[in-house]
Amino acid sequence: MSDKTKKKPQKLKARLPRGFVDREAHDIRAVNEMTAKIREVYERYGFDPVETPLFEYTDALGKFLPDSDRPNEGVFSLQDDDDQWMSLRYDLTAPLARHVAENFNEIQLPYRTYRAGYVFRNEKPGPGRFRQFMQFDADTVGAPGVQADAEMCMMMADTMEALGIARGDYVIRVNNRKVLDGVMEAIGLGGEDNAGQRLNVLRAIDKLDKFGPDGVKLLLGEGRKDESGDFTKGAGLNGEQIEKVLFFVGIEDYAKSAEALASLVAGTAKGGEGVEELNMIGSLAVSAGYDATRIKIDPSVVRGLEYYTGPVFEAELLFDVTNEKGEKVVFGSVGGGGRYDGLVSRFMGQPVPATGFSIGVSRLMTALKNLGKLGADEVVAPVLITVMDGDVDSMGRYQRFTQALRAEGIRAEMYQGNWKKFGNQLKYADRRDCPIAIIQGGDEREKGVVQLKDLIEGKRLSGEIEDNAAWREARVAQVEVAEADLVAKVREILEAHAEDRRRAP
Repeated sequence: MSDKTKKKPQKLKARLPRGFVDREAHDIRAVNEMTAKIREVYERYGFDPVETPLFEYTDALGKFLPDSDRPNEGVFSLQDDDDQWMSLRYDLTAPLARHVAENFNEIQLPYRTYRAGYVFRNEKPGPGRFRQFMQFDADTVGAPGVQADAEMCMMMADTMEALGIARGDYVIRVNNRKVLDGVMEAIGLGGEDNAGQRLNVLRAIDKLDKFGPDGVKLLLGEGRKDESGDFTKGAGLNGEQIEKVLFFVGIEDYAKSAEALASLVAGTAKGGEGVEELNMIGSLAVSAGYDATRIKIDPSVVRGLEYYTGPVFEAELLFDVTNEKGEKVVFGSVGGGGRYDGLVSRFMGQPVPATGFSIGVSRLMTALKNLGKLGADEVVAPVLITVMDGDVDSMGRYQRFTQALRAEGIRAEMYQGNWKKFGNQLKYADRRDCPIAIIQGGDEREKGVVQLKDLIEGKRLSGEIEDNAAWREARVAQVEVAEADLVAKVREILEAHAEDRRRAP
């Protein structure tokens, strides 16, 4: 085969894996800004950071135990060199349970900790559904009393406000797994034999926001037909059962309904205990200054109840946003948690109480962007030191100017491209939104001065000034200063721009 007929090697195609995203500077900074505010609240409550690895042995992740040669349902898994299955963590709670159990003798209980990090779901990606996303968790391990759960709710309320979400725009809703179990038992759906029907009831209750009480009533009974004619089979409860469930999930003023709820679950295994726990959480919250507009006992909260063993809570944002269909909808949940006394115990063979809360960082960031609460401290692009001459002495001077600015905390960079075309340097500065360009050619070098080109003011002037008289009266867009005064003059210009931004409507 001749050289002419040889096929050229194909270029490797650059492809982002499905369900994953590349993060740009503005998103990274927004997340850093947000997590710093969350961290400050958690630290104030006495929580300390801990970090666990991205990988865990698959059996440590609990419900994703290997049941085949490739246990990848829901998790991304691989085998290590001794044939043990490892998986990317699915959440931050199971790794914490493993960490606590493995270090139980060294850990001081109650163990109060927080951590932020990426988790991974091996699920089909779709709009707004990614295979990698960040969570920010706080947990207390070793505290059996519901005061630990109440404090989680208080901390979440404080976190919402620290992020700039006003009172009235959020609420922390609280329910209890024990109460719901008591209601199920009271209507004859206790025990393992009724687990499937209980799950159908939970799913029906979870549609309360979407379909309202009338729609949930149909889903609890024979079923519901939607506008398109599609029929969803119901949980098959009778009228009396439905009435009791709807009473439970329809409680708006808990204080007025607590006695009736206690009567409903009287005689059940855990129902009465659950009501007492909700009463305690409500009392602690009010005593600490958190009224029902901030922390609300709400029996309609059912998400994740199969995972939790006691109180459950959910942070919901109440302001309206426009969805992809152009409809106004309440933003909804940005985090949730509850008591999970069984998770650490799996490793220990003894009871280990635990409670925690997880914030969905990406979802919360979307909410804060809707409210205009992120990016207030916008990062200013670097000052550009242009290059006029390429000899060693000149380059050394340019580098010295750059380092002098950096040493004073000012972002700065020396132009690294083809310096021989000066116009390209200014185009680069424009694309980068650089506020100032520093220029020193041979003439300036001989005089020991530099030119400072105020690029922001220059853009403004070019759009506003129509004659020479106005130009002379305007703030000068280019000034000459002594090398020794370079840093001070740059700072003065940057502070003037910062003041302009603060005054802008």
